[in-house]
Amino acid sequence: MKETILAIAGKPGLYKLVSRAKNSLIVETLDGTGHRMPAFGTDRITSLGDIAMFTETEDVPLMNVLTALRDLEGGKESSLNYKTATPAELHAYFTRVLPSWDRDRVHNSDIKKLVQWYNILVRAGITDFESDVAPTDGDNVDDRLKDAE
Repeated sequence: MKETILAIAGKPGLYKLVSRAKNSLIVETLDGTGHRMPAFGTDRITSLGDIAMFTETEDVPLMNVLTALRDLEGGKESSLNYKTATPAELHAYFTRVLPSWDRDRVHNSDIKKLVQWYNILVRAGITDFESDVAPTDGDNVDDRLKDAE
């Protein structure tokens, strides 16, 4: 799962990798509309599996942070309204999720983005943040997900 969920710089929300085209990736929005579009090599595309959060000791993969958030919220959407939360509320909430987070390098906007992404994933029915994608020969990502099960 973590390799197939993408963030694209300059575009809101998260995207699911559907397939590969000759010069692009075909992605689908996770906002419930199912809108598909190409993402080109010039777009800054990042897999959620490649993102980590700073802590005081070592970087923690985003999937581990999302798992901790899921466990805190019981698999439901976040109880924190990230749009109206004060910096103190954001810090207190994130301390419950990841107690050893680096207060100098993790900004309020990072916490808001994390909560926003978590809510998008939960609304899309994605709460298994530990699963991996199995390797296959084809370009169809759905085949890789089926093989992993």
